[in-house]
Amino acid sequence: MHWIQDLNGNNSLQELQLDIVGFLAILGEGSVLANAQVSTLSKWIFLPRLIPAPQALMRPTRPLKLEPVPGQVTGIYSGNDRDTINHIGNIVCDANNLPEHCVRVVTIEHIGKTNLKAKTVAPLTLVLFIGFLLSALLLGLSIWLNDGMSIVATILLSLLSSLIGWGNKWTLKLPERKVKDGKVPRGDVIIRYPKGSFLVVRCDEDVARELYFAPEAIKYLMRHGPAYRILSLVGTMMLMGGVICLANAQIELQIAWAGSYMLLGSAYWIVAALPAKLHWDTSCYRVSNECLSDSDMTIKGFPSKGTTFTQALWRAIVVAKNTDWVIKSNACPDTQTWRAWLDEARKRAQTVKIAEKQNEEGVLTWELPDWDPQAHLKYLLNKQALKDEITTPAVVVEPV
Repeated sequence: MHWIQDLNGNNSLQELQLDIVGFLAILGEGSVLANAQVSTLSKWIFLPRLIPAPQALMRPTRPLKLEPVPGQVTGIYSGNDRDTINHIGNIVCDANNLPEHCVRVVTIEHIGKTNLKAKTVAPLTLVLFIGFLLSALLLGLSIWLNDGMSIVATILLSLLSSLIGWGNKWTLKLPERKVKDGKVPRGDVIIRYPKGSFLVVRCDEDVARELYFAPEAIKYLMRHGPAYRILSLVGTMMLMGGVICLANAQIELQIAWAGSYMLLGSAYWIVAALPAKLHWDTSCYRVSNECLSDSDMTIKGFPSKGTTFTQALWRAIVVAKNTDWVIKSNACPDTQTWRAWLDEARKRAQTVKIAEKQNEEGVLTWELPDWDPQAHLKYLLNKQALKDEITTPAVVVEPV
């Protein structure tokens, strides 16, 4: 690093101040927390390495459940209803980015005896090994330059990640139906997203319970709460000691540390921006896309596009052939007019059949009846308004 010189040709390296480099080690909490739970599910979490913002994973208490996604989940036949979407259910279908007023139809089957897990080879694995390689590189450079402070900082900040991994390592256990004797209704589910789009999931009751209605069980490797808090305290002291040692390292090594943390911070930010499904191994579920006769086959998932919420609701009813779930999930107002519309929609949906000839992609296709749900709703609303005008007595205002 002796190439750094001032305008007069004198070496100015010794005057360069990089005490701020310690702050780089604790920046980037958002990008680290974005995939914190799936990263601590991976077996690579024990690898000693550098990580940006390690304090983000040293929380006073650990999460007891995976982060849910906004949406309304309703069983078509079971009567189950939830106002959030389980994290795992959202990962398997990855439909929360549907455009507004669209309908997507899928069939989900559980194959094999394995459960959902973190991918062994994934973008998260790459950033973990980048942190390991940078840690090894900095340790070698510190030994070569005989810098004891940098050696201690490398050891403390690298082993800190292993300590954090020990405290946060967990396994995922999806719920199972204990009593399997007797007949149960199908587990078909309809999910309504905030944008007014719908996902129709055709599945059995076991899959519906695993993915949407029963809570996921998080089992931590370190189950004793006080022991975890003591471990977090030790980790905090290691972080403080590492940052102090780093501030007293040679300027050449401080520059190397600064570059390492800038690279790591950028890598974690990029990984946080990727779709969450890239980090999960969902091979235990088979997701088969279906479509409606007017679906756009050029878009992933083959969504059926509508221009209004009423049209999207009608398309969901076409596949469900049932309207009880609509009122239960508050998908429409509970008024006489809407109930009349739902009754007509249900009758029309009963006539829907699977297309005799599948489309060019060989996808199971549901034929949409020749019926305008928007026009029928407008007719019923006008009819109700006219009835209200006739039955409501006129108000006579006398002059003052």
